[in-house]
Amino acid sequence: MRIDFLINRMSGGGAERVVSLIANYLAEKGHVVRIITFQDTDKYYLNPSIQRVKLHKHPLFQSVVINGFFQLLNFYKKKKNRPDVMSSHICLLGYMTIPVAKILRLKLIVSEHTNHIQVTSFARRFLRTYMYPHADAVTILTKFDQEYFSVRNKNVWLMPNPCPFKITNESHLEKIEKKEILAIGDLNRYENKGFDNLLEICAPIFEKYPDWKIKIVGDGDEGLKFLKNKAKTLGIIKNTIFTGHRTDIKQLLNDCDIFILTSRYEGLPMTLLEAMSQGTCCISFDCISGPSDIITNNINGLLIEDQNIEKMKLGLEKLIENPTLRNKLRSNAPASMEKYTLSNVGQRWQSLLEQVHKNTK
Repeated sequence: MRIDFLINRMSGGGAERVVSLIANYLAEKGHVVRIITFQDTDKYYLNPSIQRVKLHKHPLFQSVVINGFFQLLNFYKKKKNRPDVMSSHICLLGYMTIPVAKILRLKLIVSEHTNHIQVTSFARRFLRTYMYPHADAVTILTKFDQEYFSVRNKNVWLMPNPCPFKITNESHLEKIEKKEILAIGDLNRYENKGFDNLLEICAPIFEKYPDWKIKIVGDGDEGLKFLKNKAKTLGIIKNTIFTGHRTDIKQLLNDCDIFILTSRYEGLPMTLLEAMSQGTCCISFDCISGPSDIITNNINGLLIEDQNIEKMKLGLEKLIENPTLRNKLRSNAPASMEKYTLSNVGQRWQSLLEQVHKNTK
């Protein structure tokens, strides 16, 4: 099968990582896979058989959506360039991919990478209500979105993010304490990821436990400047490490004592899947969707009332003071990750693609 994955960029981010993982899986299964982008460079490993198509410039238009529509339409006008199925990611891309698919009668799957209440702009509502029904299938991340999308679309698939790491079988072993808390995310999206609150949470923690540190992994110049200034203002800059973009996430997870997720909104957080697959002790805000699909409170992690900063402080203190609890949560985490393995999620993607390919419009 010839499959095109369409996404704005491959320069970093959870959705981009998901695309790389699923594309690699399908390429290894013998499918002909392309990834088509509309701006920026690549940061994820791709199977050498995957063709990269970069439709990054247009002489008349500056808008990525308008540019992308004309670039994509022109590219697919040649029948030899047309795939069996298009897979469109990051929802505003639907403004270019859905019309192109309709004009050229191509099969199309659109994928949501967040929950339906995170962004409620007119553009998003219009797209989901009036344009998504013209796609052949819609994928969502969690059960939270099932009803919302099912009443608007005939073919909705619950498609969780895959965990890229092999599930560890060593979580029963006690770790050497390094007194390190780890957080991962795009620094420029610090409000969405809750990194501003994270520093507020850590300030009294470090006053009480000055030998502990927070390591924040991710890039973004504007966010880095803001967060560094905030850390200085709070007096915790010596306890705060900004690593920039890192590719050795697995090692970082194995080295830390606690992984923390403070997001205000999530779809299905890749970083939490990765952390738990490695037997990392995890604590997370119970934001509207995502973490509660992954964590069973006090069994394989700690779930804290959404955006309750005081309770998050207490939860962190509880973990810092109780290595036995940390080891219990670590030991239980990997066993709950089986349904998120790349093999299981990849098979679901293959089934969906085959269904869409076979069905006539």
